[in-house]
Order: sequence, then C-alpha cells, then structure tokens
Amino acid sequence: MQLKQDFFEQLEGFYSQVYPLPISQPHWLAWSDDAAALIGLTKPTDELLMQMSGNQQIPGASYYAQVYSGHQFGGYSPRLGDGRSIILGEAFNGQDAHPQAWDIALKGAGPTPYSRHGDGRAVMRSAVREFLASEALAALSVPTTRALAVIGSDLPVWRESQETAAITVRLAKSHIRFGHFEYFCHSEQGSKDKLIQLLNFTIAQHYPHLSQDYHGYKAWFTQVVKDTAVLIGHWQAVGFAHGVLNTDNMSVLGDSFDFGPFAFLDTFKEDFICNHSDPEGRYAFGQQPGIGLWNLQRLAQALTPVIESDDLVAALNTYQAELVKQYLLLMRAKLGLSVTEQIANSAEQDKQDLDLIGRFCGVMQHNMLDYTNTFRAFGNLDVNSAKSNIADEIIDRPTFDAWYKDYQQRVGKVTDIEAWQGARNSVNPKYILRNYLAQEAIVAAEEGDNGKLVELHRLLTQPYAEQEHMSHYAQRPPQWGQGLIMSCSS
Repeated sequence: MQLKQDFFEQLEGFYSQVYPLPISQPHWLAWSDDAAALIGLTKPTDELLMQMSGNQQIPGASYYAQVYSGHQFGGYSPRLGDGRSIILGEAFNGQDAHPQAWDIALKGAGPTPYSRHGDGRAVMRSAVREFLASEALAALSVPTTRALAVIGSDLPVWRESQETAAITVRLAKSHIRFGHFEYFCHSEQGSKDKLIQLLNFTIAQHYPHLSQDYHGYKAWFTQVVKDTAVLIGHWQAVGFAHGVLNTDNMSVLGDSFDFGPFAFLDTFKEDFICNHSDPEGRYAFGQQPGIGLWNLQRLAQALTPVIESDDLVAALNTYQAELVKQYLLLMRAKLGLSVTEQIANSAEQDKQDLDLIGRFCGVMQHNMLDYTNTFRAFGNLDVNSAKSNIADEIIDRPTFDAWYKDYQQRVGKVTDIEAWQGARNSVNPKYILRNYLAQEAIVAAEEGDNGKLVELHRLLTQPYAEQEHMSHYAQRPPQWGQGLIMSCSS
C-alpha cells in the first residue's frame, strides 16, 4: 500500500488536521480480501491493526477531517464536516500500471473539530453494518464506497446505553460530497474562487478527460446528474433503501455513501421506511428517485456562481431519462425481457415495459411477497408453461394471471429454458443483507463471537451462487426480524 496526499496538499482550508485517538484492546472483527486488493494489501497484520486503530502513526499519512455542509431532512445545516471520520490519504495498489486511488478513512477514530459535541466514536453495530453494506453492494455491482475492515475494542461508549467502540476502515474513490460545494457557496468563508478551486481539483482527480473551464464545469455537472441517476436506478432495482439521503451523504461520483439506517427490502413495500427518525417517509424506498433529483437541485444552486442557471437546468432535465434507462436495463434483465435494437430505441416499448414492471411490483405489494426471493424464483420458472411456480404464494390470482399472460407474450417463446433460467439467476441474487441477519451477527460479535459476521460477509460476496448448506440465509425474516427500523446511529 502506498499513500498520496493530493487533497491535503492542494486544498488547504478545506479540512482540519486531526489525529485519531487510540482505542484499547483493538482486534480484527472483519476483513475484506477484495477491498484489501484494491490498495495492495494481502492480509490483516498486527502492525496494520495498531496503525488503523490509532495506536501507531502510519508513515506518509496526513490525518485530516473535511469540512462541508448539507441539507438534512430538507433543512440546511451550514457547517457539518467529518464528525467521526479521519482520512489518512489516498492509497493505491503499487503493482497496478494505472492504479485507482482510494481514500482511506478511519470512521469512529475520535472527535474532530466537526463533531458537534459528540465523542467521534462509532459503536460496534454501526461499524459492522457499514462494513457489510459496503461489501454486499459491491458484490451486487452497485456503485459504492468499500470497507476494508472492522476493528473492535473494549472501549466503552454511551448511546442509549453503554456499548463498545469500533472503527470501520472505509475506502472511497473520493469523499467529496454535494455538501462540500454547498459549504463553499453559502458560508461566509466561501467564495467563487473556492468553488472553482474545488471544481478544478475534482475534475483533475476524477474526470481528467474534462477541461478545467466553463465547458468542463458544465460537462462535469451533467455527469454527476447521470451518475446519481444510475446509482438510484441500481438501488430501486436491487431493493435497497438508504434511509438518510441528506446532501452531505451524496457522493459526487455517484457511489453509495454513509450507511446508517439502511435496509434491503424483505416484503415489498413501495413506501417502506427504514429510519425511525423519518416518520413522514421523506427517505422511504419509493421516494429515493425524487430525492435524488431534489439533492441535485441543491447542488445546482451551490454551483450558480460558476455555472449559468440555464445550463444547470438543462443538465437536471436529463435526470429522469437516465434513471429510467438504468432502471429498465436492470429490471428487464431480472425479468428476462429481451432487448432488440428496435426495442432499445422504442419509447413506446419502454412505456409498456415500465407498465409491466410496475404491475408486477403491485402484485408483490398486494400479496406481500418477498422482493428478493420472488425475483430469484424466475430462475426456476418455465416461462413457456401456463403454470407458474411464482403463483404459489399469490392470493389474488386473477390479477397475477392477467399479468403473467401479458408477461409471457412479452418474453416470447424461449428455446433454451435452462440458459434462460441461468441468466435470471445471474442477475437475481439469492442472498442479500437482510437486517435481521446483520443483527444476529452484531449480537454474536458483541458477545465475543465474530464467526457469524465472518460467515455472513463471505456469503454476501457471492450473492448469486447457490452456496451449499447456506440456503437458510435466504429465508424470509422470522417474526421479530420483519420490517426492522434502525436509527441514524445504527
């Protein structure tokens, strides 16, 4: 692992230097080999443990917390920043010819100037959930930050009750958020020069094909709109609810970012709420597409000193089409709806397919079907047959039968049914990170046994494989685990 310090060296005034406070009795709770390979690491060592737990300094690390603001539940908070995260620098795999740099951040490493009277610590449950969510989404090919490891300790911290502190070692291609631009637009310390400085840095680091001028700024914002639409299209297709889509939790690179009260859908509910701090459902599952656009509009407002309003609006107007395009791409694959060149360029066919998909979602909701398991069942469906295995759990058969007839007509005659079924299993996961599974792993880890956590993580790295003797992980939640709602500290 090698470290660069581009953000630290080029953006003075955009952060505060701060060093982590060590945690006592650090130990590895979880480790991702896949994430480690991204930055040239192979295994967890004792020396790395001491460094990542704040007990030893890392050669070449700069240690800083970024400042930003953001809209939280619709209201503007003028100064937020990394309240419990300390960035070490940008790491990369020195063996790669053209390596991707990844910020390394210690999440839960102690207070920073932006902790707002907090202790800057993360509790074990939140650290474990972030680790599992990051790696589960990555295995599902959803754009996301990554998690290298979780480090446990015996350090007591207080939330609703006494818990133990932990650190998530997070990897991100960038920690630059919508809120960075909001801060340097709206704060008294902000200025057009600061916005341009941040824009130029972002483009140089992550969009080197774009120019650092007005033309490049317009193209950059259009790309941010597209990447955000693509991300949310992925979430809606896989059944993922983020839970707290504030603008300070939105990456300009379109990666899933900052995991708190998230949830993957169990029983399909369009208005599913996973955050108990969101009783009105601002961030409900079905609201995410609209919130994505709302957040982009806040970013556009922050860019008005640099980009003309007409150009910002023109970029925003591409959001809906990009979102629909991505969602259709994924949902057609899940349902086995073939796409010929003629279909790919047909607005009418898009409309018909969206209607077909929407009707099926309505069937799932009305019949209280499990989202993941229902789509997985297409891997055993003989779509040429009038009898459907998917109908086994259907109560409202007339509605389903009418949909299924239209679905069969859209799919057409399948000549190689085994290949068709295999294609469905390659895009419809058998295993997802259900909240009750995460909770079971957390409880066991809190009792000193991280075996469930390690096994669950290993399972989620291969979500499409059958994985012998693991089918119990694919079952619907028990009564206690249905519709679990988490807090922002989760």
